[in-house]
Amino acid sequence: MATGIEAMVKLRRMTVDDLAAAHELSSEQKWPHRIEDWDMLLSLGFGYVATRDGDVIGTAMAWLYGTQAATLGMVIVSPAAQGMGIGRQLMEAVLDELDGRTVLLNATDEGAPLYRKLGFEPGGPVFQHQGAAFSVPMAQLIPDERVRPLGAKDMPTLHSLAQRATGMDRAALLDALAPGAQGVVLTRSNEPVGFALFRRFGRGYVVGPTIAPDAGGAKALISHWLGSNAGMFCRLDVPEESGLSAWLDDLGLPCVGRVMRMVRGPLPPLDPSVTTFSLTTQALG
Repeated sequence: MATGIEAMVKLRRMTVDDLAAAHELSSEQKWPHRIEDWDMLLSLGFGYVATRDGDVIGTAMAWLYGTQAATLGMVIVSPAAQGMGIGRQLMEAVLDELDGRTVLLNATDEGAPLYRKLGFEPGGPVFQHQGAAFSVPMAQLIPDERVRPLGAKDMPTLHSLAQRATGMDRAALLDALAPGAQGVVLTRSNEPVGFALFRRFGRGYVVGPTIAPDAGGAKALISHWLGSNAGMFCRLDVPEESGLSAWLDDLGLPCVGRVMRMVRGPLPPLDPSVTTFSLTTQALG
């Protein structure tokens, strides 16, 4: 039976009134999220907060993709409240609502042991690259390849490409991101085969998601955004198998961190002809 300080900790659903306190928690962890980023995350999913004496001391959130999958993230416990099992309580509250779904997350080294105990299995790493002092050569396009602006009529194609690349229904996410983002589409012989979004996030801008048939196509999409925004702070989170980490280092966007992808449940089926080369965010996948 919980006693003392642990008994004073209460869990409840996150609301918009909690966002300022949640932002303070992430800032305390040196995470770059703005309060606008928290607002977007809550509008796309749901979360729980742990409170003590009315103060928010922990958070955890999740986002649903179709009926079979979800991602989980923004798991934070104030340093002053760590070691009391609050992170586990928050995780279990969220996971209870995700029962029956495959759940994916990106784990820090500190969080991974807890996630393993909760049934998550490790996958490959994701590398965080960021910076402003980068130099991007002109993209080398293959014959009949073009990078063009995203149009409203392209959204069904983006939905399809994201579904194939992730195995998850990401249509609602993309529809929510599109109004606040710029986008480009990669075409080959006039057929759309990939895309990349560019939008405000954290300290500057994020390039993601980037979905393409191969690394050459992904580099063409990413080069468009980096080349047209030289000197601006940009971030990309790239899976190890993308093969882009060394390339980004060479451009002047160094790797500043690493997380480990983890999954609980069967991995969604992927179409090998299209791949996610950079994430939307670490939380959203």
